[in-house]
Amino acid sequence: MNPFTWRLAVVLFAMLTAALPTGAGQDPVAGAMKARLDTLQSAGTLEIGGARIVARDILSAVYAERGFRPIWTNDVRIQELLDLIAAAPADGLDSADYFLTELQAQIAKAEASNAAPDQADLDILLTESLLRFGYHQLFGKVNPTALDADINFTRRFLGDREPEVAIPEIIASPVPLQQQLDDSVHRSPVYRTLQRHLSDYRRIADAGGWPRVAAGATLRKGDDDPRVVSLRERLIVTGDLPAGSDTRSSTFDEALEAAVIGFQARHALEPDGVVGKQSYEAMNVPVETRIDQLRLSLERLRWVRGDRAERFIAANIAGYRVFFVSDNRLVWISRAMVGKAYRQTPVFRGSLSYLEINPTWTVPPTILKQDVLPAIQRDPAYLKTRNMSVIDRQGRQVDPATIDWQSLEGGFPYAIRQEPGPKNALGEIKFIFPNEHAVFLHDTPNRSLFARPERAFSSGCIRVENPFALAELILNDPAKWDQSALLKVRDSRLTERITTPKLPVLILYLTASVQADGQARFLKDVYQRDAAVLKALNGKVVITPV
Repeated sequence: MNPFTWRLAVVLFAMLTAALPTGAGQDPVAGAMKARLDTLQSAGTLEIGGARIVARDILSAVYAERGFRPIWTNDVRIQELLDLIAAAPADGLDSADYFLTELQAQIAKAEASNAAPDQADLDILLTESLLRFGYHQLFGKVNPTALDADINFTRRFLGDREPEVAIPEIIASPVPLQQQLDDSVHRSPVYRTLQRHLSDYRRIADAGGWPRVAAGATLRKGDDDPRVVSLRERLIVTGDLPAGSDTRSSTFDEALEAAVIGFQARHALEPDGVVGKQSYEAMNVPVETRIDQLRLSLERLRWVRGDRAERFIAANIAGYRVFFVSDNRLVWISRAMVGKAYRQTPVFRGSLSYLEINPTWTVPPTILKQDVLPAIQRDPAYLKTRNMSVIDRQGRQVDPATIDWQSLEGGFPYAIRQEPGPKNALGEIKFIFPNEHAVFLHDTPNRSLFARPERAFSSGCIRVENPFALAELILNDPAKWDQSALLKVRDSRLTERITTPKLPVLILYLTASVQADGQARFLKDVYQRDAAVLKALNGKVVITPV
């Protein structure tokens, strides 16, 4: 029986037993519980002390399975839940989503009255709170596919157990709730570091934030300017300038230059130590905005909890970086280029299948139509200078001189293929994880662009600065495929495909990240995606079936 059918059967059982003399008829609390859940089923909604219950089918199934008897019979377990949801802000979540205030009021009410309806309401409210909290910890509060249909991260509930079965087991377990949570979610070091930075930036906000640095002429080492004082004060708040540094001097000295360079590096700016327009803007972003960026990254990392493995590849679009994780440790970082704003790299997961050294490149239809064909019409030598061939539908090369490039009416019946070589658009190696977007990782001949702080230059694929180092890590076979062996194949100029381990590839979008030294790194929202996720994160709770 599939999960939906099973859930429906349990709910129908609850409805059909309404008139039967079960435990619901013998136990006043169970009877009150059943009456409340019948209201939830018939009306589609239920409020308890101002708290709106949303998990209609799951709650009905949970309690029907146990004859509507209460689950929360252990005061210690109740306090554990209250402690967990009180600490929800550490994850960038809101304790109000789990009814912290309403639960405290309902506990007091049930203790004072000892009435069956109040006891039943408390039990239902506790279960709804645990369900909401656990759901958000496992999958995130926001359902990413509701915002972006391309996102396909895995959503599995505790080893594919049914929530109706797992929830009573969690509550009855002798293992504390905090330990059960830790055992289930396995937070990464990056997640834990972002939590620490969230706490730090909230303390900054509580202390009044940071002073504004007045915009004006560019400031650099050697300048004497009253704004240097506020610049010093600003950089001390975020630790870029050491605490205790003299803030009174208006002279831009070497220590201040080093602090500016550190700030610029943490904000993906050109680390030149010169305070110009972009540096002023980054310094004057409100602390509340940085807090929201940290919350968003924690949420987006919860989305991919089920797709991580001991070894995987990840790319952060907003950070222009590619990462390799092995044995649950970050072992490699490389700069990357991503899609232009009008050819955005999608957020999704894939599974690495193979890599290819000295690849050919068949021009995709969109790029062919919008870029390559117009370029050929402008420059008859375009194909030759780029080592490109015209290929017919049988895979045969066609002499470009036989084609009337100026009048391509009725479509273009050929493909354009770039042959292997240092000028190939894919560079000298590519990494394929089959997907509907035709997006993959690859090398590039335009290596000078990696020096730019903002690198949205591609047509959607991800260009990697040190691809052969990545290949060596992926293959993990030093006896056969060390760096020299890979480069030997490259130097042959012959195309060779190498099957790889089936590693997860996670394409992410994090506008707050962590540097190699553990410092917080804030990035531009290059594709303008943060606002929609933040609105959903701050919005009402919606429990989407897993």
